[in-house]
Parts: sequence; structure tokens; C-alpha cells
Amino acid sequence: MSTNYLIMNSVNKKEIEKFSKIAEEWWNPVGKFKPLHKFNPIRIKYIKDHIVDHFKLANKKKPLEKINILDIGCGGGLLSEPMQRLGGNVTGIDASIKNIKIAKLHSRKNNLNIKYYCASPENFKIDKQFDVILNMEIIEHVENVDFFLKSCSKLLKKNGLMFVATINKTLKSYLFAIIGAEYLLRWLPVGTHEWAKFIKPEELIKSSNQYNLSIKKLDGMSFNLIQDEWKISKDMSVNYIAKFIKN
Repeated sequence: MSTNYLIMNSVNKKEIEKFSKIAEEWWNPVGKFKPLHKFNPIRIKYIKDHIVDHFKLANKKKPLEKINILDIGCGGGLLSEPMQRLGGNVTGIDASIKNIKIAKLHSRKNNLNIKYYCASPENFKIDKQFDVILNMEIIEHVENVDFFLKSCSKLLKKNGLMFVATINKTLKSYLFAIIGAEYLLRWLPVGTHEWAKFIKPEELIKSSNQYNLSIKKLDGMSFNLIQDEWKISKDMSVNYIAKFIKN
């Protein structure tokens, strides 16, 4: 793979093939994406609350009405659909054509008006910028983080929000997210994650700052085994979520 390819493309073909193979599983709550189904309620609330507060929105029934949202690495639409139900104008992009086909089919079945495209942020040709960009559990799978964030920034309006949820690069994250989740508990297929591709919060912030993205909030996300649910916490040693604003 050439250096030019790394600079000009954020798509990791091996990662795309990995998720394309299990694309049929997206909407199975007890299938290979079970952890994301568990994860969804807390991340939906977190995103919704921060968008409402930032844009001073007042519609209780459709709190995200008129907000243009781009869900990058949308997969089968697990996050795109609830964002649309909350009133958002949602566009989802993913580099896997299989994921996009699943997302389109599921949204049509549920009469949801979501625009889906097979694209990565650098080759997504669109004439508008978005109020909100979602990068949820995607950045640890891209080829070039700096180039990916630069491409995302171009798609975000000034004063817009970008959310990034990912995994910290720590010994604990290796033990929990790979050994525990993949090998012991079998929550995820073995090989879903590569520890070398995890990113520390300070590295994510430093990279984002280059592209006019300033950190506004940083929180940990922890799983409570007894209650069988995710919660926002101060512990960022494994999962964390960051909110950026474009200057």
C-alpha cells in the first residue's frame, strides 16, 4: 500500500470486509452486534441532550427537528434511525455497500426518510455542510485518523458539533475490549478490534485541533455487569465519548 493511498484515503479495506461479512446481523439484538444494541440507549440520550442544549432546541416531541445530521460509518442504521425518529434530517454513509443495503432496506420497512450512501467522508460529494456529525465506534477502524478527521471537519458547519465514541489505548482496554469482550464473553467476533488502532483521548484531541475542532466535553462510558447496561462515567480507561465544536 503506497504512502499516497494512506494520505488520500481513510478506508481500511480489511476492516470493511470484516463488517461486510456480518452485515446481515445488524438488526439482531442478540446477534454479533448485541453490544451496540446495549450501547444504543445511553449514546442516543447523550447525543440528543447535547444537541438540544447546544442549539437551544425546544420541541419536546421532535427535539432534533431541522437539525442536519451526518452519521459516518452508519453500519446498518442503528443510530441513524433513532436520530431520525427524534426529528433529525439524517444522512448515513458507510464504506461497505452491504451495510448500506441493509440500512436502506430496514429504513424503508419502517417508513423512515433517511438518505444512505456508500461513501467515506473524503469521497462523499455533497453541496451542504451538517449541523452534527456522528463518529460512533468508527475511528478505531479507519486507515488514517488525521485524514479522516480533516475530511469530517470539511463536512461540518461552523459552530457545528461532532461526537466521537471510541476506545482508549490502555492495558485495561486490551484486557476488557479484546480479551474479555472477544475471547472470554464472546460479545464480539474475534478480531473485531486491534489494540494498535485504539486512540488515547489526548491524541484524538490533538489531531482534531488541527482541523478547527475544539473539545467541549469528554466522558467515560462504562458497562455495569450487574445492571446489564451502559452508563456515562468518569472512567475513560476503556470506552469514552467526546464532543467537539467547529471553530
